Amino acid sequence: MEIKKSEFSVSSPSVGMCPKDTKAEYAFIGRSNVGKSSLINMLCNHKGLAKTSATPGKTLLINHFIINNEWYLVDLPGYGYAKRSKSERNKLEQMISSYILQREQLVNVFVLVDVRLEPQQIDIEFINWLGQSQIPFAIVFTKADKLGVQKTRQNVDAYMDKLSENWEELPPYFITSAEKKTGREELLDYIEQINKTLE
Repeated sequence: MEIKKSEFSVSSPSVGMCPKDTKAEYAFIGRSNVGKSSLINMLCNHKGLAKTSATPGKTLLINHFIINNEWYLVDLPGYGYAKRSKSERNKLEQMISSYILQREQLVNVFVLVDVRLEPQQIDIEFINWLGQSQIPFAIVFTKADKLGVQKTRQNVDAYMDKLSENWEELPPYFITSAEKKTGREELLDYIEQINKTLE
């Protein structure tokens, strides 16, 4: 798939305020500081599309970007940012879960995971929740340029082993680097394949 056009559409504080049209939506989510904005900008070949920030936890709204006038890329708030108050965290969790569970246009969630880290409980719980809720998703390992190829492979294998404790069939996954544009073609092809099944 070639992305010819990508532009910001709207930021919504709740699922009820999201765009009213029926185009397919692909949501990107991960823990704060996982490199989500950088990945979105790399996928779209559009440097300032999603705002990257040195301060984790900047995205507090559901951000829709329209791609090729055909589908939406949705940037969801990061979860697990410790410096927020409990009530703020609860509010965010409520917003994220209601979008994921109620949004009929949502066709796939991409869960971003920092490939340098050991499996984090919060990510595993979120992934298991998606599975229990029967939400189609794929895992996107980020920051692969920060490790060698072999170490990346080891970490990914360890992660999938951890998941296989609860999963009979493992979800699809992608290894990416926003710096090196690794995984870009594969991710876009995956989205294109899903779009074709929706026609």
